[in-house]
Amino acid sequence: MRMSMKMLRGLMIPALALLLSGCDAVLFSPSGDVARQQRDLIFISVVLMLIIIIPVIFLVLLFAWKYRAGSKAAERDYDPDWNHSTVLELIVWSAPLMIIIALGAVTWTSTHKLDPYRPLDQIGTNRPVPAGVKPLVVEVVALDWKWLFLYPEQGIATVNEMAAPVDRPIEFRITASNVMNAFFVPSMAGMIYAMPGMETKLNAVMNKTGDFEGISANYSGAGFSDMRFRLHSLSEGDFDAWVAKAKASGDALDRDDYLKLEQPSEREPVHYYGTVAEGLYNRILNRCVEANRMCSSDMMALDKAGGQGIVGTYNVTSVDAATRSRNGLPDDGRRYVGALCAARGTAGEAMTPAGRPL
Repeated sequence: MRMSMKMLRGLMIPALALLLSGCDAVLFSPSGDVARQQRDLIFISVVLMLIIIIPVIFLVLLFAWKYRAGSKAAERDYDPDWNHSTVLELIVWSAPLMIIIALGAVTWTSTHKLDPYRPLDQIGTNRPVPAGVKPLVVEVVALDWKWLFLYPEQGIATVNEMAAPVDRPIEFRITASNVMNAFFVPSMAGMIYAMPGMETKLNAVMNKTGDFEGISANYSGAGFSDMRFRLHSLSEGDFDAWVAKAKASGDALDRDDYLKLEQPSEREPVHYYGTVAEGLYNRILNRCVEANRMCSSDMMALDKAGGQGIVGTYNVTSVDAATRSRNGLPDDGRRYVGALCAARGTAGEAMTPAGRPL
């Protein structure tokens, strides 16, 4: 029995080493300035806390040994009437208080400087953003179970693959189709949520060329484990070539194609779209990709104007068969408001409350 226990303990060490060999310390070897600052914040916090933890652990072991049963030191130093020490009180309270103050100061400054909505003021240590350089805007949509990236400046879109020039700020605008998710590229920046009908933002930069993994960091259903994508950090020339490759695909992403892409699928292959329908991302964000749906922005504009519309209500419709089939809805005969008009445009056309032609 003793031999078996010794063998078991001997096998546990290489087994543990084997398990740890699969760990990827990507958070501690970042490739972007934002991720680097977040890593430094982790290091600073750990060191500050260890200033308390290490002495406490050491003293616990020391006291347990020194005052063990039968110890002569325990008999010699025994003082049954002891109840207070000013010096000890100062040490016990002042040291943790100083650590808390230091952690609070670090947290306050880093919370503001690393705000994901805050535009970058540097692309690296002592490297401010060059004058005249505009961020690369990337619109991100979390679908079931894949990632859609739209590049409004380049007029392209991709599925499960994105690229960005090295040392150029990136402004991510992030939303989701129907399930809350989380966008996370550990080498670049921290995790940020993707929510349907809402837009979150993330400002980041890549300082090294290479291929990096992006993941979904929020459980969202059956295909969650394979909801991954590749981020190519490229030179300016290679990024232009990547954009040209996407444009050469010849595929177009319009509203009907998006509705097909939106359907749940697992392990979706990389796909490129050379053209994208104008305003598609805004329609996804405002949940009005279907032609007979009112955009959330129009609803909010209507509410701001006082509700119920000023001119009248138009386009009362029922959910079409394709939408019912896609969302699993019964044909219950209900009718909904498709659009509400607030005024007439210069050409006499009906306008939505947000000021767009109906």
